[in-house]
Amino acid sequence: MLLTEQDFFDMAWAYLQRAAADNVVHAEMFFDPQTHTARGVSMATVIGGLHRACMKAPELGVSASLILCFLRHLSEEEAFETLAQALPFRDQFIGVGLDSSEVGYPPEKFAKVFARCRELGLHLVAHAGEEGPPAYVWTALDVLKVERIDHGVQSSKDPALMERLARDRIPLTVCPLSNLKLCVFPALADHNLKTLLDAGLAVTVNSDDPAYFGGYMNDNFVQLFAATGMTAQHAYQLARNSFEGSFLSAAEKQAHVDRLDAVVAAFR
Repeated sequence: MLLTEQDFFDMAWAYLQRAAADNVVHAEMFFDPQTHTARGVSMATVIGGLHRACMKAPELGVSASLILCFLRHLSEEEAFETLAQALPFRDQFIGVGLDSSEVGYPPEKFAKVFARCRELGLHLVAHAGEEGPPAYVWTALDVLKVERIDHGVQSSKDPALMERLARDRIPLTVCPLSNLKLCVFPALADHNLKTLLDAGLAVTVNSDDPAYFGGYMNDNFVQLFAATGMTAQHAYQLARNSFEGSFLSAAEKQAHVDRLDAVVAAFR
C-alpha cells in the first residue's frame, strides 16, 4: 500500500526505470491524488514522492513531469477541493486531466474547475471518447478547452470530429492494450489507430496503467504493429507526433525530432 513519500517515489522510480528500458525519453505521468487523500494520505506526500522521482529521471536519460487528474465519478466540488490542496505544490505539476470511469460522466461536469485551472496557466487534458461517445470529445474541446485528448478512439464515428481533430492537430494519446483490456475493441487487429493516423490525426501510442493493463510502451507498439501490419513510416509518424504533442518547449520538441530524424537517416 502507498502510504509514505518514499512509497510514491519508489513506485514512480520503478516506472521510470522501465520506461527508460523501453527507450522512452520523455514521460508526462498522470496521477490521481483523490485515490490517496481519501484514505488519509496527504497531498504533500503524494506529490512529494512523485516529483522527487521526476527530478531524478534525467539520471536515466528521461525527462518527466506530472499531470494531476480529477476522478470524474466524484463531484466537481471535490475536484475544486483537490485543486486547493495541490496549489501549494503548483510548481511540481504541469497540468490537470480528467480520468476514471467515462460513461455517464461527461466532461462538461467539470467546466468550472477546468476554467480555473486554465486561469492558473495549467495545461489541460481529458479522457474522452474511449468508452464514451464522440460527443464527449467535442465537449472536452469546446467546454473544457483541453489541449490534448486522452484516448479519443470513438472519434472515428463522427466525420466532422475527425476533420476537426486532423485540421487542428489535436493530439490523441491512444493506449491500445488498455483499449483491448476494456473491450473497446474485440481484438488488436480491429483497433482503429491506423485508420486515425492515415486520416491525418495527431495520434500517439501510450501505456495506460501498464502494471494493471499489462503493457508498457514497447509492448503496446510491438503487439499493435504485429496485429495491424503497420509500417516503419507509421512508427516514425507516431514517434514524431508524440514529441509534437508533448508539453515540452518548442526547442526541446525540435531537439527530439532532430534526434529522431538522425536515427531514421542512419538506417536508410
